[in-house]
Amino acid sequence: MSTEASPVPGERIASYDITARQDSDYYAVFADIPEADRAAWDRAKAYIDEVGPQMADAWDRAEYPLDAARRMGEMDLVVDGIEHPALTHLSPLAAGLVNMEISRGDGSLGTVLAVQGGLALRTLALFGSPAQQERWLTALADGSVLGSFALTEPDHGSDSVSLETVARRDGEEWVIRGAKKWIGNGASGGITFVWARVDDETAAEHGAVRCFLVEQETAGYTGTAIRGKASLRAIHQAHIRLDDVRVPLDAVLPGTKSFKDASIVLYATRSGVAWSALGHATACYEAALAYATQRVQFGKPLAGFQMVQERLTHMLEDLTAMQLYCRRLADLETAGLLRPTQASLAKFHNTRAARRVASTARDLLGGNGILLEYGVMQHMADIEAIHTYEGTESVQALLLGRDITGRSAFA
Repeated sequence: MSTEASPVPGERIASYDITARQDSDYYAVFADIPEADRAAWDRAKAYIDEVGPQMADAWDRAEYPLDAARRMGEMDLVVDGIEHPALTHLSPLAAGLVNMEISRGDGSLGTVLAVQGGLALRTLALFGSPAQQERWLTALADGSVLGSFALTEPDHGSDSVSLETVARRDGEEWVIRGAKKWIGNGASGGITFVWARVDDETAAEHGAVRCFLVEQETAGYTGTAIRGKASLRAIHQAHIRLDDVRVPLDAVLPGTKSFKDASIVLYATRSGVAWSALGHATACYEAALAYATQRVQFGKPLAGFQMVQERLTHMLEDLTAMQLYCRRLADLETAGLLRPTQASLAKFHNTRAARRVASTARDLLGGNGILLEYGVMQHMADIEAIHTYEGTESVQALLLGRDITGRSAFA
């Protein structure tokens, strides 16, 4: 890579190239990817090359480009390894690589993938009736309909098992009342999978948690995009109000019987968060390495200074560990041996490591590190969101602690 000197010390060089992919796979963790998996990965790279340029501006403006979200479906990238006859099947490794690459390009798009594929499409594929799947499965997969997964509530985040949204029977309808928060695609005009507790003392399922398919145009459903976010600004998460929303009896997903069914979906997406964190960290490392090799200070490239080389080495150490976690996750899932807590450990490790990589990269870029055009600050902010969603660091630690000690520390 060429070195170009600044005409004035400290002046930014407009021709810095921090978008070129670097050889960041130091242990060749992904050198032996099967051809079919690599084809999916290449498709994700092509998608990011196509839509990536518009995303930085969308993030800056806090606008959600729905065309980019739908394009992901058109390129058959939201299937997330879900096994269903109507869907293109991606191996766990291919699904992870797609997730990694999309998050490497843009964190908001990585969250679109997590919501549309990992949560909404997976919920329907696992628990929906044949009629529901016939009507909606392909539409979610190809992006023509945007889907959301409404579990988290204003007063129940980590404590989601205590959800207060209720559904009661009224003749040939269900009536749903409650509120949800932080729901990606919840104000997109598509459909929402609403998790609610059955409130009907005359029914055997009274108190059970079930999932309901709600079209967002249904009367009483109000989704409002949450403003003022400093993370994942190019996807809208919604605050949803459900004011006596009436849906037919067959709106309930018959495969959902308890909160454990919601947990099955969440467990599956934790691996995805680990891969997403790897994508963010890869982007930050590549940006820092490219900057260090091109930025000239005190008469030589930053890469020639001992402190800079040490920082790059620390970043590579974390990045390589993240890659190894993810590859092992894929191998375990392929063999049918992956336990939920193993996904929790990968999520726990990788989001923490991604924070360290992003922080070091931002510091290495100096003042330029806070500019969106260099990408690092945007990734750094977006990592804060994935560090929290699909189970906070503390919740993952308690899940792991319970598994290794046999004692629950949950309240």
